[in-house]
Amino acid sequence: MEGNLLVIALGGNAIKQAEQQGTTEEQFRNVDLTTRQIARIAREGYRLVVTHGNGPQAGALLIQQEEGEPEVPAQSLAACGAMTQGQIGWMIQNRLAYWLRQEGIHTPVCTVVTQVVVSAEDPDFQDPSKPVGPFYTREEARRLQQEKRYVVKEVKPSAPRGWRRVVPSPEPQDIVEKDSINALLGSGAIVIASGGGGIPVQRNGDGSYSGVEAVIDKDRAGFVLAQAVSAQAFLILTDVEKVYLRYGRPDAAPLDRLSVAQAREYLAQGHFLAGSMGPKIEAALRFAWWSRHEAVITSLDKALEAILGRTGTRICP
Repeated sequence: MEGNLLVIALGGNAIKQAEQQGTTEEQFRNVDLTTRQIARIAREGYRLVVTHGNGPQAGALLIQQEEGEPEVPAQSLAACGAMTQGQIGWMIQNRLAYWLRQEGIHTPVCTVVTQVVVSAEDPDFQDPSKPVGPFYTREEARRLQQEKRYVVKEVKPSAPRGWRRVVPSPEPQDIVEKDSINALLGSGAIVIASGGGGIPVQRNGDGSYSGVEAVIDKDRAGFVLAQAVSAQAFLILTDVEKVYLRYGRPDAAPLDRLSVAQAREYLAQGHFLAGSMGPKIEAALRFAWWSRHEAVITSLDKALEAILGRTGTRICP
């Protein structure tokens, strides 16, 4: 596998843990642990593209915008996506460059602020599905729905604070900066791209692009990114070592290997929730079907072991 181009999609726990406040110091500590794992993968000879989520960061930034001084205009959701791309990209490239040097790897690391094309006709604009920001109780969610016109949904029915604000999450169609990303990869750099799913934009009649009020799922955008760079491997990192059937129940069953057909069947049967594992399975099976290579889903701390074939759930063509 040495020399293969690997796209790594980082889950939210790689940047902010659920129980944390989300201070800069906390997020840097998390990113430090994350990038140490990525550097170990680079040591195995992979060329790397890294993408990441931004749900907690975009949600927190939205609250800051909406609760700020009235004379300071709040920024749009698309602008918040751009700002969090820069923030998280900075943290990742800062610590990844350090850990690469510790491994004796002198490879440049670069973040590309990335625009991702979506359709204004996407049905998710009518039925938003992407959770952003903190968890709320049912009472808190109802109050925010009434006072701030939030769209809120119960995303974890078993948890007492299982409600979150949701925003549109349209399907990614294309990456505006794909030529720049490929040029950087061709120069030997490790590229951080399409952070938070990318800044959602729509293509205008005059060839320009306009920001759209949405947050794209980072795993689905990760697949489009993998296509754009002709990746030979796709690693999705989350908070569980393996994908489970009947997750959270006493009869939960871990999955070591799934064919594309099996993954589609389980997805259709509702085994994987739309706000959590569902998009990861969708992205993984799309990659396996398109590339004829495996996609792997595992936890952050098992990333290297999963790449080496020792753990994780593999989606096979």
